Amino acid sequence: MAKKRRPQTKGPQTKASSPQAVDGRIPVVGARESCPCGSGRRYKACHGRAAVQAATELVQRPFEGLPGEADWVALRELVPAATVELTLKGGLPEGVPSVTLATVLPMAWPALRRDNGAVLLGLQNDTASGDLSRDLADTLRRALEAAPGTPVTAGRAEADGPRLQDLLDPEGPFDPNVHTGFEFWVENAENATGEVAASLDRANAAAIPTARLSGVDAAYWCETPEKNHLRWVMTHPEEQLLDALARLHAAGSSSLGEGTRLVGSFRAHGLTVPVWDLPSDMRAEDTEKPAAAFAERLATALADASPLTPDERRARSGLTSRQITLN
Repeated sequence: MAKKRRPQTKGPQTKASSPQAVDGRIPVVGARESCPCGSGRRYKACHGRAAVQAATELVQRPFEGLPGEADWVALRELVPAATVELTLKGGLPEGVPSVTLATVLPMAWPALRRDNGAVLLGLQNDTASGDLSRDLADTLRRALEAAPGTPVTAGRAEADGPRLQDLLDPEGPFDPNVHTGFEFWVENAENATGEVAASLDRANAAAIPTARLSGVDAAYWCETPEKNHLRWVMTHPEEQLLDALARLHAAGSSSLGEGTRLVGSFRAHGLTVPVWDLPSDMRAEDTEKPAAAFAERLATALADASPLTPDERRARSGLTSRQITLN
């Protein structure tokens, strides 16, 4: 059967159908609406094309260049309840006493402006584009302008809008505070009653106990019913890191002590996250010294540029076969 031919509607190009230069940014409108640039074409066929491309193009390392990139990844993917005080370029706007990054907010709000003007920015939310940094920056800007006492709803960032790297002070500290529960959601949580208290109890019951190690960067211990784990976000180039881990694994020095085992790794936001199984009686404080010792062995292995031996290649193959991509 012959295919139906679409009507030929494309005629000679005219000056009116070409995108027109306008002052300022082109606003985002509905795909079928007329493009605000004045070309007479639908937005999706005009300036919307660039917006769609920007929305679908995945930024592999959205937190690259920010202080604490590895901790950003951990808080986005691994940690149930944590907060970090953020430092803005140029300081805080008038009426905003603080800006705090939170792993998750009640009702999965992207952000919240408290009654006192403080801003909470949620990290573990679905975003509209492939650039998590740009989406979070857009939410942050809207939160800074929101009326006190209101949540900030989801939105779509402009394709050329600022990213977190444009809004946050690159010299500012990034010190995660891991919580046992979600009491940071509300002020004076100890006095919560009724539905608020019940909601907190439900959220807290679902949170996996987690702690950040103090002796090494971006390593997070967590407790599960059968065994504990250490999940360590590392910024080393992936291929170099996997080679180093394979060298240690083949040499029998990839564990963190008796009863522990390097079981594989995650790949998250462009970084590699090795994972160890730990005995159920091995607490976070028990993991500090073994992790510090492993960091020294890893540094030596990372500096080794010689070809992998057959045993090391087999170890590397085993590690990569158990690698899981989170995003």
